[in-house]
Amino acid sequence: MKQGPLPSVESPDDMASPTDLPSCSPLPTRLGVTGPAPEEPLGVVAVGPAGAERRAVLATLLGLDPVMLTVPAGSWLVVRNAKVPTRAAFVPGYRLPHSYGADRDAAGPALARPPRRVELSVPEPLLRHFTLIDVPDTATLGLAGDRVLLDAVGRAGALLFVIAADQAFTAAELNLLAEVAPTSVEVVFAVTPGAAGWAPQTDGAAITEGAGASVPSAGSGATEMDAAAVTVAAHRAALLAAVPALAGARWCPVDDADSAADLRRALVGWSSREGLQRASVDPPVLPGQHGRVAVAADPGDWSERLDRHTRSCAQRIRQHLALELANIHLRAVQEIVFGVGCAGLPDLLDREMAALSLLATAQCDQAVRGIMADVATRVLGAPPTEGVRRRIATAVQYGMADHRPGHELDKVLLITSTAGVAGLTGPGAIDALASYPTASRDEVLPPVAVALSGGCWQQWRTPGNDDHSAARAWSQRAVREVELGLSREISRRFEVIRLSLGAVLSDAVDHGILLA
Repeated sequence: MKQGPLPSVESPDDMASPTDLPSCSPLPTRLGVTGPAPEEPLGVVAVGPAGAERRAVLATLLGLDPVMLTVPAGSWLVVRNAKVPTRAAFVPGYRLPHSYGADRDAAGPALARPPRRVELSVPEPLLRHFTLIDVPDTATLGLAGDRVLLDAVGRAGALLFVIAADQAFTAAELNLLAEVAPTSVEVVFAVTPGAAGWAPQTDGAAITEGAGASVPSAGSGATEMDAAAVTVAAHRAALLAAVPALAGARWCPVDDADSAADLRRALVGWSSREGLQRASVDPPVLPGQHGRVAVAADPGDWSERLDRHTRSCAQRIRQHLALELANIHLRAVQEIVFGVGCAGLPDLLDREMAALSLLATAQCDQAVRGIMADVATRVLGAPPTEGVRRRIATAVQYGMADHRPGHELDKVLLITSTAGVAGLTGPGAIDALASYPTASRDEVLPPVAVALSGGCWQQWRTPGNDDHSAARAWSQRAVREVELGLSREISRRFEVIRLSLGAVLSDAVDHGILLA
């Protein structure tokens, strides 16, 4: 496929007028909580501040040694049910995971960079209900990490927030919970003892009425109350003062296996309800999934409309990603100058690339859906049903192989230590970049995948390599190379969509009937 030079951001003179281009469907401009697909497996995402003994809570739920749940800093842990215990690290830049022993004394593999995720499979009945996902501490997530977390929480369906008795919610944590509150995500809070146990009561202090618990003041018999219940009520009152929409969230004090039983029952109860709801969403047979579909008598200039529509969407996505990358470079400079310094650059950029990949994937998926719906409506004379849409999407996927020989779309862009971008193809290479992978994708295009290679960690974490000017120049070149690489990939993807969808619909017009 021949391509000319692709400017990262087109000038107004290069853009077609609104009368020449069909409007591209509204694209997501940021990651947030989205509803899970019916076939998405149930999951519980555990998050919270450092020092809250979150790993101990998860280990108690699973009946495991907390050492088994240890992962490198910045990595996600995905725990699944399996008959045979296994543990594997998924590292960007490799097509296969790094396997290491699943016992407590097994040492992890020597890796050049932290894995995006570590998958632990153990025979545990609780995991038959849902997958358990543990994420890095909230203070280390940053803006990009929060966006990746919100995407995972929406797909998983439940959020378990673990906080200690002597801790308070930070502004970033309240903002995170405020974004989750209005969605269908189930939110459960677990409160653990602090460094000195459960917080002591203060004479004369009263629990806020908004806590929702019938707790008398300390001056009216509170001396006989359980200190854990008082602490939980105080945390709940503080949360509801900032996020009142979470008034229905479940709260569980956890300090041993017996107290963890309430938390276990709450999560299992949610999974039962959520599983039934998801199973009822997707009918076994979709309207239009079988049979022939007639084509409109006069489909008009559908081919020209397809050309303009694909070009318009590709241009909008390239422009938006260019703006995102400019903001990423600004945050990288702030990290170098005001944050951890050069040593923190690889972690920040890798989180930013993970969030950027998810955003670009969501934009491409939505744009392709809009293109298919728009052009198929012209050809069929009516908006396609979900069954017809899936038939067209399947036919387009089959046809894509004929229009990309030697140029795989399932490609990973790896930032190298020289601030360049290297490519690695294959579904396994893309899967290694997922912090929380999907079981299957009901989309035409493969995900967009960008990450940092291990050489970046080796370069900027070398003792004595703290040249801020060099780090800023390196980050600027790296971001620019990613911009160029993504621009080429986006253009290539939509060109393939244009050719493949055009072939499917052209065949339908020629035969007067959709045979996909």
